[in-house]
Order: sequence, then structure tokens, then C-alpha cells
Amino acid sequence: MNLSGDELWRWLRGTRWKPPKAATADQERCETYVFALEQAEQMFRAAATVGPATQPLLIFYGLSQAGRAIMATAPVKGDQWRLVGHGISQDPKTFAGPLADVAVTTSKAGNRSSFVRLSQALDSPVWEDSAVPLGALWDCLPENRFSSLATVTNDRRTPLDVDERTLPGGDPNPHASVEVWDFPPWVASAGNADALKTYMKAFPGSEGFAYPWDGPSEAQEPAFSLDLDGWGGLTMHWHVPPGSNGSYEDRRTLIRAMTRPHGRARYLVPAVGSNTKSLHPLMTWWAVLHTLSMLARYEPAQWSKHIHIDSSQQAVPLESLLEKAISTLPTLIAYVLDELSGGELTSR
Repeated sequence: MNLSGDELWRWLRGTRWKPPKAATADQERCETYVFALEQAEQMFRAAATVGPATQPLLIFYGLSQAGRAIMATAPVKGDQWRLVGHGISQDPKTFAGPLADVAVTTSKAGNRSSFVRLSQALDSPVWEDSAVPLGALWDCLPENRFSSLATVTNDRRTPLDVDERTLPGGDPNPHASVEVWDFPPWVASAGNADALKTYMKAFPGSEGFAYPWDGPSEAQEPAFSLDLDGWGGLTMHWHVPPGSNGSYEDRRTLIRAMTRPHGRARYLVPAVGSNTKSLHPLMTWWAVLHTLSMLARYEPAQWSKHIHIDSSQQAVPLESLLEKAISTLPTLIAYVLDELSGGELTSR
């Protein structure tokens, strides 16, 4: 699926005449799938015609309606596909502070709200025990690699692009070896094992990696390839589980188990808060856009300050993110719909 813009929405519209099998389990599911997708498309198209003052509202509610269409296709029983309420909120006292520090919480696992049930369907965690700052959620989107909401320090973690195309085929191999990109300059330029190990601790499931190294074998300093901007890439190896014969399918399964899909790409995504699992990219977008929409809706004066180009450091990053949301989210929605339907949509 390599579509964009109007072509992608036309593809999504084309699924409505014959929704995935799960969405035809009863009439209400089918009607929800069809009309929620129509609402999502209209809201996204409307968002493209306005500015950042109101874009968060239209984009988030477009995503929310798409979430209802997605759940109508999910392989769940009874009325578990039905969504009630948001299931995600912010501490209003933090709206007046720095944007990166807005505190975001979710409802408990098992709740029937939108964020919780969709997260469950996508094997993505919630975090009811403690708040997660917006800045940490923002940094989990690959689109924000070059634009942090806060001062950049070595504590910042952003997704790593795992190029699955570099996974060797051919004969069985005990190691799954792939190129991994988007290591920040302080890791890639330093080129030392300690910096790499410190950085990788934030990425659940990536433990036990190995890599090629430069210099004497006792040093084992990682052999990074550097881009002109100082960010870099590294070939990384993971040993296949015991009992595996190291076939290509086994190695690809291992890589996919530790990464998250983002359209056609796959990423190692850092965990946020006390979570031991990374968020699905669609749920990260959901959390970020819900927060921005709540600011725009309930704190319009504060939101106007954040998007004021002449006085806000975050104004351009916010504009950029909202523009990217309009073009990126339809692709993620399409991939998730296809994933939950077992590839039914793209196999037609």
C-alpha cells in the first residue's frame, strides 16, 4: 500500500461497499464502520482547510471516528467493539505550564473507553498509575525526531528506524541482523559501547543485541555510519530464540516482535512512564492529538500563545506536526484496519 492524499482516502472509501468480515457480524457494526469512516474523512479534509487554531480539534475527532471504524473490524466478542468516552485525560493544572510538562493519564485496563479498548486491540499499554508528560509522548513519534518540545538533553529518546529490508535472506542464520537508524549524535558520534547501551535501555524487547565494532576486539566500540547531521546508523544482531532454526521467517518474526509498525516502516519505540512495553504509533498520535485538542478547546488563550509564531518556540513544530498528521494518519488507519482484518482488505 503506497498511496497518499486523495488516492488513500479513495482506497479507504472503496472498502465501505464490502467491509471486513468482522464488521459485518451485525448490522450496527457494519453501519458504524461505513459512517465512522465517512466522518473521519470529512474531518481530515476539513482540517486541511484551516489553520492550527482549530486543526487539533478536527484532526483528533477525525481520528476518534476512525477508531470506531477500526474497532468495528476488531476480532472481539459481543459489544466489546463499542467505544464509550475518551479514556485519556490531562491534569488541567499543568495546562498553564510548559507544553512539554502537560500531564497525561489514561483510564484503567479493561475500561470500555476509546483509548483503552483500541490500545487493547493493538497490544498497546495504558498507564493509569502515573502521569506521562506530553513531551515524552511527543518524542515517541518518528515525525518529531528533529523537534523536541523541551530542551534537548541526553535523556531524550526517539524511535529507531529498523530497516527490515536489510534482513538477509538465504540460508538459516542464528542471528537476525538488520540496519538500525536514527541514533542521536551524542550516541552515534561518541561511538562507544557505554553510550549505546545506555540509550538502548529505553527500548523494551531489544535486550541482548550485538554489533560490528571498530578497532581492537577488546574495545568493541560500535561501528556507526554517520549522516551529515550527526545522526547515525548501526547494523545490529539479535540471536534467534532456542528451538528456532534461524530461517528467514523466524528472524523476521523476532524483529517484528520487538518493533512497532508505522505504515510500511518498523520502529523500535521507547517505553514511556513506568510502562514495560512501547506504545503503538496510532495510540501515541491519539494521546498527543487528544492533549492538543483539549488545550485548543478548553484553554484557547493558552493555545493561542503556543501557536504564536513571533513568540513561541513550539509554534513551528506544532504547525509541522499538525500538517504531518493530516497526511500520515490516513496511512496508519489503513494499515491498522488491514492488520486487524488479517490482511483481508489488501488481499482483494
